[in-house]
Amino acid sequence: MPEGHTIHRLAADYLGAFGGGAARVSSPQGTFGDAAALLDGAALTTAEAHGKHLFLGFRDADWVHIHLGLFGKVGFGATPAPPPTGTVRLRLVNDTAHVDLRGPTTCALITGDEKDAIHARLGPDPLRPDADPASAYRRISRSRTTIAALLMDQKVIAGVGNVYRAEILFRHGIDPYRAGKDLRPAEWDALWSDLVDLMREGVRTNRIDTVRPEHTPEAMGRPPRVDDHGGEVYVYRRAGLPCHLCGGEIRTAGLAARNLFWCPDCQRT
Repeated sequence: MPEGHTIHRLAADYLGAFGGGAARVSSPQGTFGDAAALLDGAALTTAEAHGKHLFLGFRDADWVHIHLGLFGKVGFGATPAPPPTGTVRLRLVNDTAHVDLRGPTTCALITGDEKDAIHARLGPDPLRPDADPASAYRRISRSRTTIAALLMDQKVIAGVGNVYRAEILFRHGIDPYRAGKDLRPAEWDALWSDLVDLMREGVRTNRIDTVRPEHTPEAMGRPPRVDDHGGEVYVYRRAGLPCHLCGGEIRTAGLAARNLFWCPDCQRT
């Protein structure tokens, strides 16, 4: 499932390609057909993300709410747009670009009030200017749940997925099984600040890189990582391999319905 930086990047891409101008809106698959007909010819006025949720704003009060889930894909291209193939839920076309949305968990036309209700149930997003990290810490500091599980709870923090979860805990030497209530305020401040920086860089580069400059392949004289995920990481999907810092074996286990990765030697606190 795409993490929050990808959704923020998509919001910028939608707005860059279609913002301010009328778009031809259709649903070749047909599932979103009635809503697409209502939006056809309307201008895309804004696009924003909150965690893993994407919102496309048309006119003044019409919002398309998109959640890609595990299988959703967005593909941009030039015009003329080719005939749609497969299950295109939503297509936007203008004189220069087209974009197809396929297989999302959610693609729905909603009102402003419905959009507000979605925001209200999500935790602060490190990439949003209105984020309140103190609200996340209030929940974390009262919880006996592991910090690794809390970081994946979108009601606590929106946008953090499995990669950022594993990597941020490694970067700060925090045992993923530590209870949220045992996380000190200064530790939370450092985690949040680091998440903001890492995820902003993810938006810029459209990939997740979490290793510090002194631990890059070039600096350490090691081979670069080869993985569909793409970026350089410390522990994510490196189970059984030696830690870049201590040489110990990276471990994996199931936690919060996802695979957790960590270094027991480096993450002791």
